[in-house]
Amino acid sequence: MNLNSLKGYSETTKKPWSICLDERFSLIHRIRSKQCRLYSLGLGSDDNHFELSMANSGCEVHRFDPSIKSAHIQEGRHLWYHRLSIDWRDPNPAIAAHKLHSNTKKLGTVLNEFGHQKIDVLKADVESAEWKILENLILEDVVEQIGQLVFEVHIHWPGFEVSGNDSTVVRYWYSLLRELELKDFRLFHTYKDLSKPQMFLKKEAFNASSCYTLSWVNTRWK
Repeated sequence: MNLNSLKGYSETTKKPWSICLDERFSLIHRIRSKQCRLYSLGLGSDDNHFELSMANSGCEVHRFDPSIKSAHIQEGRHLWYHRLSIDWRDPNPAIAAHKLHSNTKKLGTVLNEFGHQKIDVLKADVESAEWKILENLILEDVVEQIGQLVFEVHIHWPGFEVSGNDSTVVRYWYSLLRELELKDFRLFHTYKDLSKPQMFLKKEAFNASSCYTLSWVNTRWK
């Protein structure tokens, strides 16, 4: 379930980005045949051990981060960096305010532009934008083009453009997780980040964390 068996894996990875290498599913076979593709969504993180490990194992890795200096950078044979932020909407060029976000696109738009039909692993560490991005992936059926999801989720506040009282927010979060189940995604790993505050919707929560890393496998991908 992790990268221990893969070439170039480093134990210095700051947090466990667990993937499913069960023989029943496609990822391990695609890694062996050098055909796997990883998309990594981030915001200025300097922890790229997971991406490097996947690239060293022969996967095609695309890291999307609006903070990098050049539009596109290739590092080695299998790793690309793109100055692009994956969002839950495409910018409208007719609206002046949206021009500031011209390097922001939906994942479905990027897949079309890159000519990619499928992503074996989608990793996201996007600091509370993950709920709206996940909603967009579900609503536009992009999630069905993804073999595994590894998302860092934040629960200390509702997240960007999520409103309502606490029960409304929790129902919204639950509805997204339920939709993943209905699309045959199965949660196979969770990680509770104890270095983060013990908060749940701005309230102290004993023995909890404001940040979890959740990993799902699409069981339709055999």
